[in-house]
Amino acid sequence: MSKNELTFPGGLPDMLDRYENRRSPFQFGTTSLPDLDIDLIELAGRTLPESATVPPPKPNTSWDRKRAQIAREFVGNSELAFLNAQLISNLRKRSFPRHAPLLFCRLWDEQPDHLLSTLDLRWLVSSVQTFADHGQTATQREVGHALRMLFGMMKLYEFERRFSQLPPETPFPYQKLKHVPLPYQMKGFSLGSGGLDVNLIAPVWTKALSDTTIAPLVDHLMTELNSDPGGVFRRLKLMREARAQRT
Repeated sequence: MSKNELTFPGGLPDMLDRYENRRSPFQFGTTSLPDLDIDLIELAGRTLPESATVPPPKPNTSWDRKRAQIAREFVGNSELAFLNAQLISNLRKRSFPRHAPLLFCRLWDEQPDHLLSTLDLRWLVSSVQTFADHGQTATQREVGHALRMLFGMMKLYEFERRFSQLPPETPFPYQKLKHVPLPYQMKGFSLGSGGLDVNLIAPVWTKALSDTTIAPLVDHLMTELNSDPGGVFRRLKLMREARAQRT
C-alpha cells in the first residue's frame, strides 16, 4: 500500500512523533506550582490580578511564559480556577511536578461547586479529560478516557460539519438515505430504533456517579450535553421527530 493511500502516511511512528512533540515538559524557575496542602478555600476567595499576565523579567522559563499566557484568560476569576488550568497544562506533558496529579484531584474532590461555577465549558471538558491519565481511582480514569474520546470525536465531527454551511441547530433534512458502505462493514444507524447515542452516554454517566470526586463534573457536563440545542445528539432527535411525522 502506497503512502498516498493512507490517511496518516507515516503510520504510527509519525503519529507518535507529532504526539510527543507537544508533550515536552515545562522548565521551571522561581515560579512553580503551589504545594499539595495549599489552602484551597483561600484561593477560591482571591481574584487573579492583571499583574499575573506579565512574566518575570528575562531570563524567564517556559513555565513563566505559559503561566502568564494562561493568566490572560483568568484575570478577574478566582485563583483556584487559575490553578486548575495550570495543573491541566502541566499534566498534559511527559513529566510534571510529582504532586500535580494529587493536587488536581484534590481540587475536584474539595471544591467542585466553585470550579463548576467559575470555569467555562472548554476548561470543564479539559478537566474531565485530564482524569483519563491522572485520576486516582479506576472509575475516574475509565470515565476520563471515555469522555476524552467522546468529546474529541464530537469536536472533529462538528468542525467538519461546519463546511455543510448549515447552522448547528439545523439537522440534515430527513429524506431518502444514500446507501453507501460504512467503515469496517458496520451496520447503519436506525433513526427509528437505534440506541447508539444513548449507549454512548448512559453507561459513562452512570459510572461517573459512583465516584464522588468526578461525579459533579461529569453530571454537569452531561446535563449540558443533554440541553445543547446544536450538537449531533440533538440533531438526531430532530431527525427522528421528522421521520415520525412522515410515517
